[in-house]
Amino acid sequence: IAESPAAQNSETPSAQTESVDVVVFAAASMEATLTEIADLYKDVAPNVNLIFTFDSSGTLKTQIEEGAVCDLFISAAQKQMNQLDAADTTGTNEGLDFVLSDTRIDFVENKVVLAVPDDNPKDIQSFQDLATDKLELLCLGNDDVPVGAYSLQILDTLGIDIATLEDAGKVTYASNVSEVATQVKEGAVDCGIIYATDAFSAGLTVVDEATAEMCGQVIYPAAVLKNSQHPDEAKAFLEYLQGDEAGAVFESVGFTPLT
Repeated sequence: IAESPAAQNSETPSAQTESVDVVVFAAASMEATLTEIADLYKDVAPNVNLIFTFDSSGTLKTQIEEGAVCDLFISAAQKQMNQLDAADTTGTNEGLDFVLSDTRIDFVENKVVLAVPDDNPKDIQSFQDLATDKLELLCLGNDDVPVGAYSLQILDTLGIDIATLEDAGKVTYASNVSEVATQVKEGAVDCGIIYATDAFSAGLTVVDEATAEMCGQVIYPAAVLKNSQHPDEAKAFLEYLQGDEAGAVFESVGFTPLT
């Protein structure tokens, strides 16, 4: 039932414009995109102060499990969201119940790519080249990072033994996808396996893209959490992220909106 004009007018100006902090935990690969979208959202909800924490989805999941304040979680893989979601039916849930399951959506899709430094000094042209003498040093996300898990799946699909590469000193690991992109950008490694969106944001050269047959679809789920201190505002921001204005930003860097 709508409030009467008198009731509406009885609100104090401070109550109408009171600032609300919405804490968003999001995969590191979302940093550039969500930062841009946050600027747009100021015009939509000027009273909402978005506070972002960007890191690997595994690290964020652990922080949520340990009681960190978080209103909205965006993971780079289903695994970390499933671990927190009591409604999970895949057998991944760890007995945790942090997710408002009715808010959970499959949000955007990304791609996993092989990126090289400027001028590609080792002339690496494909994932298959990682099994050749062209490769001296490859950077991967560690196995707790979704992009690291996707990377290992790609290598396994191609019959490239990660243990052999490790024994030869040809692999270095990073704690999130942004660190992998930085290693490639600085030329500290011959190549790195990252997301298409991170390659775009970092201005890196992409020489190969994994197919769904190589690592499955790279789907990012998002959900409001049960310990959210501002669930209505978090739901409103998640709804905005599914709209045309935010979708255009996601598409501009290589994400494919799914909603």
